[in-house]
Amino acid sequence: MRKLVEELRKLLQFKESTDVGDVVLIAAKSPQMLAYAFVSGIERDNSRREEWWHLHLTLLSIPLQQITWTLRRPQMTGKEIFTMGGEERFMQAVELGRPSSGEQPTAESGKTTPLKRVK
Repeated sequence: MRKLVEELRKLLQFKESTDVGDVVLIAAKSPQMLAYAFVSGIERDNSRREEWWHLHLTLLSIPLQQITWTLRRPQMTGKEIFTMGGEERFMQAVELGRPSSGEQPTAESGKTTPLKRVK
């Protein structure tokens, strides 16, 4: 799982925090999957003395699926790989709207784009 997370960090820009309205990437080892989810709510789990949070997620799949996970802050911010049912998981918010370091300039900037016209 650590190797997969390292590869994902090379491909995507991640946020340091996770907030309501964010899109998160979820990676699971078994069953092997990569999925995006929308964070629709975050609530403190007051039944525990330690800091745990209920994350209300909508899996961006067909059909959309509502799930709630109870995680600690390091688990919901990608700082810690965690297990659910004995299987490793990773989750971190994705930075949307900002170009990655290797991305080409866009047409709006007046420079060339990586897109090619196919006739």
